[in-house]
Amino acid sequence: MLGLEIAIVLGAIFIGARMGGIGIGYAGGLGVLILCLVCGLKPGSIPIDVILIIMSVIAAIAAMQVAGGLDYMVKVAEGILRKNPKQITYLAPAVTYFMTILAGTGHTAYSTLPVIAEVAKEQGIRPSRPLGVAVVGSQIAITASPISAALVFLSGILEPLGVGYIEILAVTIPTTFAAVMITAFVSNFLGKDLVDDEVYKDRLEKGLVKLRGETKVEIKKGAKLSVAIFITTIFAVVTYATLISKKVAVITDPTLPRNAAIMVFMLACASLIVWACKVDTGKIISASTFKSGMSACICVLGVAWLGTTFVGAHIGEIKEFASTLLTQYPWMLAITLFFASMLLYSQGATTKALMPAALALGVDPVTAVASFAAVSALFVLPTYPTLLAAVEMDDTGSTRIGKYVFNHPFMIPGVIAITLSVVFGFILGNIIL
Repeated sequence: MLGLEIAIVLGAIFIGARMGGIGIGYAGGLGVLILCLVCGLKPGSIPIDVILIIMSVIAAIAAMQVAGGLDYMVKVAEGILRKNPKQITYLAPAVTYFMTILAGTGHTAYSTLPVIAEVAKEQGIRPSRPLGVAVVGSQIAITASPISAALVFLSGILEPLGVGYIEILAVTIPTTFAAVMITAFVSNFLGKDLVDDEVYKDRLEKGLVKLRGETKVEIKKGAKLSVAIFITTIFAVVTYATLISKKVAVITDPTLPRNAAIMVFMLACASLIVWACKVDTGKIISASTFKSGMSACICVLGVAWLGTTFVGAHIGEIKEFASTLLTQYPWMLAITLFFASMLLYSQGATTKALMPAALALGVDPVTAVASFAAVSALFVLPTYPTLLAAVEMDDTGSTRIGKYVFNHPFMIPGVIAITLSVVFGFILGNIIL
């Protein structure tokens, strides 16, 4: 029966990956249905808090987008990139990394990818170099964002073990950023120089490569104000979480727990943006960030539910098999999270599905936090939306998916960045936690 259950789980994930996008969530739900009706398993826990946090954050981001805030942020990012074009391989991932930290979602990277590709072309730099590490940076930054559902969930299950929200951020922010910047240095040497690339030369001869110049975007009147409101709200969230934490304990008996606080702070942020910037709320549900965020909610619902259903039914056998292994080789948790996230397509879903089980096996908090960055291996299969967008944005053909599927320009930067993040996480985690 176990073999059949594993086949159902993997089959659902495979079908979802083939459907793409929101399909992974649909297939996850189908997998839960089959596991329950055919195999007699009890449905696992639904990641309600993770989904609600994503919805709340996306509600605020979408309001900011309609107010023109994202266009303004992209304009600022473009100014940074064009001011120092020779450093595009370092600046591109730094921009996507910090935009993700602020927004709590890697989907903000979409708007900067065309700018990165254009600036690289103008400088004769192979676009796959900055694009590859920029996409990876936007994914790994989820594990360092104070408002990402994955990090908030991890802090919730680690708090009873004495590791708080702020301590996790103190480890994940410096370790992931350092890892991304070192990866950016390595990326400068990946692939042939643009002038030597046969695909580029062929496309250039056919007139398929064009220089578009600086992006012309009209910045709306309330754009700056919407960004200011959003960033202020993020600082308010972090401040409140610090004040109610057990180690600081300025507020000892909070009426509003941290997860609920993030939700209401973000909804309040959306309200302020709509009111102060005179946003037409009818346009919010049509915003690209709103659509991608709601798609992410369905994906987390289906896939995480599938994971908790299977893991919950076999937690005893998993403990027996894995407890000794993880005790002797704690870094194996990072490898497990890496391959799980590759299939589950979501940092939040992977964290929800596997981290509680890992802690139940006796994994210590330092190992959990150090390995956390490994939930960002969404780049392995070349079907993730931001990865595909980067391929489409590069008309030089340098950012291409090879005939062996896995030989694409995101693989090496992704593996390096996650490996370094985990190594740095163990070092800094043992100092801070």
